Amino acid sequence: MYKCDGNIPVLESERLRLRRMEWADAEGLFRYWSDPEVVKYMNISPFASVEDTLDMINLLNGLSESEDTLRWGIELKEEGILIGSCGFNVWELSGSYRGEIGYDLGREYWGHGYMSEALRMLLSYGFMTMGLNRIEALVDPDNNRSRQLLQAFQFREEGLLREYQKTDEGFIDLLMYSLLKREFYVGGNL
Repeated sequence: MYKCDGNIPVLESERLRLRRMEWADAEGLFRYWSDPEVVKYMNISPFASVEDTLDMINLLNGLSESEDTLRWGIELKEEGILIGSCGFNVWELSGSYRGEIGYDLGREYWGHGYMSEALRMLLSYGFMTMGLNRIEALVDPDNNRSRQLLQAFQFREEGLLREYQKTDEGFIDLLMYSLLKREFYVGGNL
């Protein structure tokens, strides 16, 4: 079972390190979170300042401490810079044993396999350490890159959630994707 205890564990792969986001990361993350193309499907407005980014880092780290979310910065190990973030937006460990993931990546890092590498660690952690049985992702129907990524990991599209979330522009539809623990292992994703 998983217990956060206010600490965000460090996860590593060949090229990436998933780690706690720090204040020193704010300027780099601001470049991504202020880019309209990066935040287009995050259902947030582009950030207006580095201070907005610091506020988000504080919020996400605080929510991790209260075990309401778990968000990692995605770091290129060799360069030591953050290129995005990923994590569990919510999770439930009694009854349903499920969690919902989310992720973002700076535009200049798209198409290099970084998010696949990060997602593999995220899924493995969710199923093996946290004890989840089901991992979900809510995706804008127009976000083809995210849909393709999830399908590559054998996530199944379960259906359209009509006007599921409110944004600055109004209510939007989202697609529900899910992956079960037994499908993750069968699919050879570890």
